[in-house]
Amino acid sequence: MTAAAFLIPMPVLIPMLGAAATLIAGRRPRLQRLITLVALSAVVVVSAALLYLADRGDTLVVQIGGWGQTTPGIGPLGISLVVDRLSALMLLVSSIVLVTVVLFAIGQGMRDGDDRQPVSIFAPTYLALAAGVCIAFLAGDLFNLFVGFEVLLAASFVLLTVGGNADRIRAGVVYVMVSMVSSMIFLTGVALIYAATGTVNLAELANRLDGISPGTRGALFAVLLVAFGIKAAVFPLYAWLPDSYPTAPAPVTAVFAGLLTKVGVYAIIRIHTLLFPDGGLDPVLLVAALATMLLGIFGAIAQNDIKRLLSFTLVSHIGYMIFGVALASQLAMAGAIYYAAHHIVVQTTLFLVVGLIERQGGSATMRRLGGLAAASPLLAALYLIPALNLGGIPPFSGFIGKVALLEAGAADGAVLAWALVGGGVVTSLLTLYVMGRVYAKVFWRPRAEAPEGQLAAAMPSALLADGGGDVDFNERADVGRMPAGMVAPTIALIGVGLSLTVLAGPIFGYSERAAAQLFDRHDYISAVMGEPT
Repeated sequence: MTAAAFLIPMPVLIPMLGAAATLIAGRRPRLQRLITLVALSAVVVVSAALLYLADRGDTLVVQIGGWGQTTPGIGPLGISLVVDRLSALMLLVSSIVLVTVVLFAIGQGMRDGDDRQPVSIFAPTYLALAAGVCIAFLAGDLFNLFVGFEVLLAASFVLLTVGGNADRIRAGVVYVMVSMVSSMIFLTGVALIYAATGTVNLAELANRLDGISPGTRGALFAVLLVAFGIKAAVFPLYAWLPDSYPTAPAPVTAVFAGLLTKVGVYAIIRIHTLLFPDGGLDPVLLVAALATMLLGIFGAIAQNDIKRLLSFTLVSHIGYMIFGVALASQLAMAGAIYYAAHHIVVQTTLFLVVGLIERQGGSATMRRLGGLAAASPLLAALYLIPALNLGGIPPFSGFIGKVALLEAGAADGAVLAWALVGGGVVTSLLTLYVMGRVYAKVFWRPRAEAPEGQLAAAMPSALLADGGGDVDFNERADVGRMPAGMVAPTIALIGVGLSLTVLAGPIFGYSERAAAQLFDRHDYISAVMGEPT
C-alpha cells in the first residue's frame, strides 16, 4: 500500500473513531476534550500531507469496499475516494478551522462551567460533523457525496439545538426542513442521473454524460444546482440561513458559517468542471451570483444583531465564489478557490470574535453595545483585522481574491460579466460600510449612548434553561472577562488569515494549479478509471 492510499481515508476514519471514543468516555469530559483535540490535530497533519502529495503530481485515488481492482475502461466497482489539489486545499483549511473552533469551545466551556454544558454530546457530534465534511470533499461518486451531506445534516442539527431553548429548537426545525428538501432534490438528481447513465461514479459520469442529449444533460445539471444551491445559500435559495445560524452558540455558528456553505460551493465547482463543463447554465449562475452579492449585503445593512449581520454578509460573499465558477476561466476559478479558502477562515474568525463580544459586552445586539474599544483594546483589534479583510482592504487576502475575480470578469468582456464586476465592487464597498458601522457602534460609541445600553442579550445558563429573557447588564458575573482559552484560538485563526496575505503568491499559485487541474478532466478520469494518463 502506498503512502497516499493509506492517508486518503484517514480524514474520515480518524474523526469517526474519535467520535466513538468520545462516546465511550462520555462521563469523563477532560478525556473527551483530549480525544477531540488529538483526532482533529491528526486530521490537520494528514490533510497537510495530502496537499503536499496532491501538488506533486496527478490525482490521488484509493478504492475501498473489497470488490477487487479497477478494470481499465470499465471503472471501479467499489467506493472511490479522490484527492486532487482542490479537495486537498479544502481539507486542510477546513481541518485547521475545525481544530481552532473546538479549542475556542473548550475555552468557553471551561469558563461557563462543565456541569452546565452538554460536553458529552458536543464532542462526538462535532467529530461526526468533521467526518461529514471530509466525506464530501473526498467522495468520488454522487451517492457518497450525498452521504457526506447527510452526516453533516444529522450532526449539525444536534449542534444547532444544543441548549434546547425555544429559539434554537425553532431554528433547528427550519434548518432541518430546508436541508431535507435539499437532500430530497439531490437524491432525485442522483436517481435521474443513474437512470440516464447507469452509474454515479464521477469519473464514469464525465465520460457517459457526453453521450446523452444536451437537453437532458442541462436538466440534470439544473436539478443538482438547485440541491447544492440550497446548501451553499445561493439566491434565491438563501432565506433559511440568516434565521438558522444566529441562534446557535458562538463556536457552532462559527464552524457552520465557515464550512457548511463552502461544502455546497465545492460541490458546485466539482460537478460544473467535471460533469457539465459545456457552460449551458453559466448565464443563470452569473445572475444568481449578482443577486446573491447584492441582496445579501443589503440584508446586512438592515441588521442590528451582529450575528444576523454576519450571516447576511456570509450569503453575500458566496456570490463572489459563484461568480468565479460561472465565468469558467482558469483565472476566475483560481480566484474562486482562493476566495473560498479566505472566506472560510475570515468568516469563522468574525463569528468567534462575536462570541468574545458577547462575553465582554453581554450582548451581540448593537443597540445594547458601546465603548468596547476602551474596555478592551485587544477585542477591538481582534475585530478590526478580519473585518478589514472581509471588506477587501489591500493588501489583505480578501482584496487579492476579489481583484482576481474582477480581472477575470473584465477579461471575459460579456455584459453579464461586467455587471458582476460592478456588483462585486459595490458589494465590497458596502461590506466595508457594514463592518465599519459595527465598529463605530460597538467599539467607538460610549455605551451610555446606546439605546438599550443597560441591557444584555447574553443570558446566564439558568435563564437559558428557562427559555431565556433579557437580564440587567450588571447581573452578569462573567461580563467583561474574556478567558484566554477563547482569546488564544481567535488570535491563532487571525494569524491563519494573515498568512493567506503574507503567502498570497504561493497560495494563489497553488489555486491556479488547482484550477488548471479541474479544467483538465482527463487527469481525474484516468486516475479513477485506472487508465494511463
